[in-house]
Amino acid sequence: MTMILRSALVLVLLVGILSPASESLRFELQSGQTKCISEDMKSNSMTVGKYHVVKPNEDHPLPDSHKLTVKVTSSYGNNYHSAEKVESGQFAFTAAEQGDYMACFWVPEHSPQITVTVDFDWRTGVHAKDWTNVAKKGQVDAMELELKNLYDTVQSIHEEMFYLREREEEMQELNKATTSKMFWLSFLSLFLCLSVAGLQFWHLKSFFEKKKLI
Repeated sequence: MTMILRSALVLVLLVGILSPASESLRFELQSGQTKCISEDMKSNSMTVGKYHVVKPNEDHPLPDSHKLTVKVTSSYGNNYHSAEKVESGQFAFTAAEQGDYMACFWVPEHSPQITVTVDFDWRTGVHAKDWTNVAKKGQVDAMELELKNLYDTVQSIHEEMFYLREREEEMQELNKATTSKMFWLSFLSLFLCLSVAGLQFWHLKSFFEKKKLI
């Protein structure tokens, strides 16, 4: 029974890691407004993104009022991509630090207000690599290509396990720090209660002595 549970756990972990780490979506953006999309990334992980404005009329060029201003930044404020008044673009970089990365899209003010439709594809980790292009450039056969893909997948699993272990250690340190603070807080509360009780006893004793009741 234990072996079955372990096998099921490993299967769930593999499915979660091998599932596409990508975000492909289409959204609408009002003129004069900004829309931001975030992605949680580990350090040293690769990411690629592509975006373009859907033309309202395929037979005519895209008007300037429909062009985007795009900026990609990290949670530390570092800028990884910037483009102004473009109808399409792409970015690719390796994350220098762990955390949330933000892709923000903005359309200039326009009167009357217009709506711009944007297609955005954002991929990270193993799924950020275009293995079809690797095969074309390197002239490798299908078996070698598959081995490279499997190797990269295993490496991603290995990095994910270390990442989970680091998060677990952080949670343990946080629990220890919280327990220590609670202990000292309880000790301080007990000390204050005993001090107040002692002062009250001394005050009552002095009062009764003055009244010559004891």
